[in-house]
Order: sequence, then structure tokens, then C-alpha cells
Amino acid sequence: MHHKKIDLQNGQKTYVVVLDANEEAFATLAAFATEQGLTAASITAIGAFEHATVGWFDFADCSYRKILVAEQCEVLSLIGDIATGDDGKASLHLHAVLGLRDGSTRGGHFLEGVVHPTLEATIIETPVALHRRHRKDLGIALIEL
Repeated sequence: MHHKKIDLQNGQKTYVVVLDANEEAFATLAAFATEQGLTAASITAIGAFEHATVGWFDFADCSYRKILVAEQCEVLSLIGDIATGDDGKASLHLHAVLGLRDGSTRGGHFLEGVVHPTLEATIIETPVALHRRHRKDLGIALIEL
């Protein structure tokens, strides 16, 4: 992974983060956000994965139903936000739309993806901290304003 801070205006930082082949995208982006001390940010990315997993949240079971994409796929859209989690580390909430070789797509809550050959992310930090708290009644963590 390589990164560069490209802008700082009015307390708002912009980073470009480029992931290399074989890096696991979710863990790498979460580690970057924690290392940089990001407490609130938006994130967008494009690129490709060797394979990935997205999910659909089932409120009846309070768990994600995993949707495996066991083939090379294009990251058509990866968007989300970063807040501080209950553990004090960066908490990412990301959704992805992945394009397959036949033009069909798979999408959902982004759970994991192994980069191949690259993933290019833009992260825009905001000057106000956000906190994501686990909601036992829902089984998920949500931003608390």
C-alpha cells in the first residue's frame, strides 16, 4: 500500500491510497484509517479484486448473509464512511458494486476483497469526529450524532 496526502483545506485532509496486489482491502483500509487517526471521513474506491465477499444484512438473524464472488471482478463502486468505533479504532462502513466478466454485478455491504491488480481509494477527512456505536437491539453499529 502507498498513500499520499494531497490536500489540506479548512481542516479537511484528502488522501489517495493505492493498494497493491494480494492485499486484503478492508483490513488494509481500516489499518490505514487507524494509523492516520481518522475519526470521520468518506471513502470512494475503484479497481479490481481477485475474489471478494459482500453481504446482505438479515435483521431476523442479526447477521450478514455472505455473497461470495469467487472470481476476478471489477470494483465498479466502493463507497462508505469512517468513524471511530467502540474500541477507539477506525470503524469502516463500506458498500460495493462488483462487475463480473459477463457484465452482471454483485453488490452489498463490503466484507472483504483480495486486490488484483490494484485498488485506488480517495479518503476525505472531515474536521468533526464521528462515533459508531454497536446497537444490540439491531445487531449492527451505527453512527451516533
